[in-house]
Amino acid sequence: MLKKCITAHHRFFSSRRAITTCALHLEPPASATSGNSSDHKSLSLSLLEQLVGRGQFSAAQSVVRRIIVCSSSALDAVSAVHFLASRGLGLDSGSHGVLLRKLVQCGEYQLAEAWYNENIVGRGIDPDYCMLDSMINCFCKLGKLDEAKREFDRCVESGALPNVEACDAIFRELCAGGMALEAFGFFVRLIGAGVSMRIGCYNQLIDSLCFKGHMDEAVKVFYLQEEITELPPTLHQYKSLFYGLCKGGRIVEAEQLSIEMEAQGFFVDKVMYNWLIFGYSKDRKMKMAVRIFFRMLKMGCEVDGYTFNTLIHGFMKRGIFDKGWTIYKQMVDCGVQPTVVTYQIMISNYCRIGKVDCALELLNEMLVCDITPSVHSYTTLVASLYKKNKLTEADELCKRMLENGVLPDPIFFLVVIRMHPRGGELQIAYMMLQAIGHSVNLASNTWDGSMDFGQKIDYLLEGIARKDLNLASSAFTICISALCETGDIDAAILLVDKADIVGCHLLLFTYNSLIKCLCRKGLFEEAESLIRLIQDRGIVPDLETYLIMINGYCKQGNLQSAYRVMGQISERGLKPNVAMYDCIIGFLSTEKRIYEAEDLFIRMLEDGVDPDETIYMTMINAYARSGRLLEASELFDKMIENFIKPSSYSYTALINGLLKRNMTEEGCMYLDKMIGDGYEPNNVLYTSLIGHYLREGEFKFAFMLVDLMYRNQMKFDLITHIVVLRGVCKHVNGIKNEWRITRRASYRARKMLFDLLQSRSLATHDRNLKVPVNMPEAMKHFALNLFKKIKDSEFMPNLFLYNGLISGFCRANMIEDAYHHVELMQREGLHPNQVTYTILIGGHITRGEIDSAVGLFNKMNADGYLPDGPAYNRLLRGLCSCGRLLDALSLVYAMQKRGLFLSKLSYTCLLNHLCSSRLDIHAFKIFEEMLSHDLIPSLRCSNLLLSNLCVSRRWHEAQVVHHLMHKEEYVSGQLNEKVFG
Repeated sequence: MLKKCITAHHRFFSSRRAITTCALHLEPPASATSGNSSDHKSLSLSLLEQLVGRGQFSAAQSVVRRIIVCSSSALDAVSAVHFLASRGLGLDSGSHGVLLRKLVQCGEYQLAEAWYNENIVGRGIDPDYCMLDSMINCFCKLGKLDEAKREFDRCVESGALPNVEACDAIFRELCAGGMALEAFGFFVRLIGAGVSMRIGCYNQLIDSLCFKGHMDEAVKVFYLQEEITELPPTLHQYKSLFYGLCKGGRIVEAEQLSIEMEAQGFFVDKVMYNWLIFGYSKDRKMKMAVRIFFRMLKMGCEVDGYTFNTLIHGFMKRGIFDKGWTIYKQMVDCGVQPTVVTYQIMISNYCRIGKVDCALELLNEMLVCDITPSVHSYTTLVASLYKKNKLTEADELCKRMLENGVLPDPIFFLVVIRMHPRGGELQIAYMMLQAIGHSVNLASNTWDGSMDFGQKIDYLLEGIARKDLNLASSAFTICISALCETGDIDAAILLVDKADIVGCHLLLFTYNSLIKCLCRKGLFEEAESLIRLIQDRGIVPDLETYLIMINGYCKQGNLQSAYRVMGQISERGLKPNVAMYDCIIGFLSTEKRIYEAEDLFIRMLEDGVDPDETIYMTMINAYARSGRLLEASELFDKMIENFIKPSSYSYTALINGLLKRNMTEEGCMYLDKMIGDGYEPNNVLYTSLIGHYLREGEFKFAFMLVDLMYRNQMKFDLITHIVVLRGVCKHVNGIKNEWRITRRASYRARKMLFDLLQSRSLATHDRNLKVPVNMPEAMKHFALNLFKKIKDSEFMPNLFLYNGLISGFCRANMIEDAYHHVELMQREGLHPNQVTYTILIGGHITRGEIDSAVGLFNKMNADGYLPDGPAYNRLLRGLCSCGRLLDALSLVYAMQKRGLFLSKLSYTCLLNHLCSSRLDIHAFKIFEEMLSHDLIPSLRCSNLLLSNLCVSRRWHEAQVVHHLMHKEEYVSGQLNEKVFG
């Protein structure tokens, strides 16, 4: 009906040559033409009729304008316009502005836009201030911010400014749309033009800027508001700015603001004090945190468990346990009962420094106090017991947890499976499913005896899903993680589909397990496809997801893709965490790209990412490997300045680096400092030293350290046994002449190190590790006896141990013995990995059996183990040494298809053989490829290539090589290679 009426009016107006052509989307009331309106409206229309009849058109238009202004609704205003149009007259400029304002006031925004576009813009009429003002409000209400800003600019260009309502409308839209900086710029523009903003706009702008983290702009608005309006800030403004400063890490400014707030008569509440304490604790400023705590008490503010827990965590995380216990006692004295979180904080920090016994006492105290420990407490304790090699105690604690009714979660499952041999993941998952099923009264004693293991797991999963979908999510995740650990990605994906069928929404943790499994298999395209799939399902990847991808790419050697993932994180508005930087810096360090690692570390600091002890250790190791011991020492001291107390691992990294560079005296200095900091030389330090001297072939001094470990009654752990075994296996083919007690360092410096370690020695202890005296047969028997000793002990031989032994046999040209131990390994449930295959490939190459090496490489692919970078590199060098250069080039292309690249050693080997075989074109391409990866060819290879190109009259290529050899970067690179290589 509405559209028909509008169409009829439009036709009628056109027949009378009406000025207006806009079809208004409101039906004028019948009373406008039938005479059934109110007396006032009838009189107005009658007067309008008389004026038109007398030809007094200007007066008639004035009456219409008055009718529009006085109309109580948009319909009345439109009826007057239609009445005038039916008499062949249109509105004047002023009446257009009045009509637009009336339509916007009545909420007819679309009608106002249509009228404006057709009758003002369409006719080329310059809108006046009134029209622009109304249309700014109209476009804002329609959500058309660009059009509103366009009309605002036209208004400013005309020499005027819209009224406050129009300015507020644009301002609100900018803030609501999350465009905080644009809103701030608009605010500055209005203030400069003298527009007085409402208090609500200041509140909204401060909130928007704080939410987006633009704290400098928020502070400016905060103080400008007081200066312009001459009104003090409101409580809302104080709190918005305070929390924004705290979230941005600007705790000192937040505290100053809280003091100013109190001076204005406002009360700083408990939550605000807790934010200050948390911020100072996070920044390692515990004195400041305690000062806030006492200020909180002085002001009579209630102190709760969160306050005490924050302080306890702050002190204990920094190793100041006595202060942490003082706060704990004060917590009890104040009548605040310790919670599960309180105990979890103390347990995790004791475990972090290796004091598992203290952590276990706290767990028992919880049980005495009738506080049920959380699964997180048990997870931390079990992991620490496993690190201490207390497997029996760890298993007993797992059973205690399940008996006490504490349900396992996926993280607990991952910790437990690392304590057991590979292959038992599904059995452990089944045990945990039973515990979850028991919690929801799921009976398992009615099972059919013919049900196999997989059917029982399916029964439990389906039953748990019927009872509790939240527990089902954890149960499915545990099973999927178990399948991912075994590498059965197809079965894991099928289980994901089953979870969808029963209505169970899986957590991101589950998908992260799948992504990790795909990356481990080298299926990065599938991993990225899975990330896109979960995003389509509304699940947002977190930093852990991206960390898995970055770690996988770094292990693969694909640095370009790792950087690409870092870029994706920034595009999402997230900040890469310190673990991501550590992955890439660690890869650059192993590739001896120290300058790139250093630049990335500096960039991390500039981006505001706080370094932790792990990344400090990575950089210290990187400097140490490249011979930059001065920078390593300075960074170690910088770590202490940043209130990161170095652990024994940090000291070990630096001491080991100094010793490797023949700086034994400096290493002894830090060892002495380590002892002064309360760290006793432990098996980690000894293991590192023993491994270093075994690699150097200095067996006599290495076994003197082994003997010292026994006299200090240090228990050999599995890692120490692996280091000793692998060190011996590395030299199982014998060493010329006698063992060397002095090779690089002086006898005096070596004696200083030994005396410093011996000073911490306990009573004499008989050595039960017989050192071999003849080479190489004695070394072989020693390695086998040591391996048997490990198997007879409480340790379970793992893949690293077998790989070390197999490597020794391959080095000794005993490939048959190597394969024999591969079979033994498989009988014990351990499956060979890429490292095992690479070792065997190298063994065949050493014997000159290149065809067997190629066959094993192909078998590696067939068995589902995608060859990694080291496998490709080892086979390529073998092909080069056998003169099969075309096969080597084919292997290079196969690597590149998988996104893998040669190491510098392999590039150099290939380039050298190509030059020697006069394959100049291929050699030049490899030369260019090395440069594209920032690898500088050796001077010998460059000279040989240049000579070959000149002989074959390839002048252009020769000129490229000659030009590079005279560049400053090339010369400095060769110098660094000589100094540090």
